[in-house]
Amino acid sequence: MVLRKSQPHAPVYSTERGRMCPACVRPVKECVCSRQQPRPGPGDGVVRVSRETKGRKGAGVTIITGIPLDQAGLLDLARELKRRCGSGGTVKEGRLEIQGDQRELMVAELTKRGWKVKRSGG
Repeated sequence: MVLRKSQPHAPVYSTERGRMCPACVRPVKECVCSRQQPRPGPGDGVVRVSRETKGRKGAGVTIITGIPLDQAGLLDLARELKRRCGSGGTVKEGRLEIQGDQRELMVAELTKRGWKVKRSGG
């Protein structure tokens, strides 16, 4: 299925190619438009650490958002933080998810690395 920019409803996901770029209608890995557009800034410059249980059957994860790093930098940081707290985790949509309630440890570790860190949520 080939769609052009002029078509009003471009697919976001294709079973053949995976996630699609809505602007150039190519697989995200082959996207040409995102490399040419400037990336948004890191927000307000504050790294936020929170806890979330939504959709995880009560199991909590520590969510870290607002880190001003690219995808490769986030993956490296996630690897180091997971090793530091001895648990698993992942990087999804520009945010780090560390298994368990690791908020205090993450705030201390990120502050030590030089970022302004705030606890958010409850």
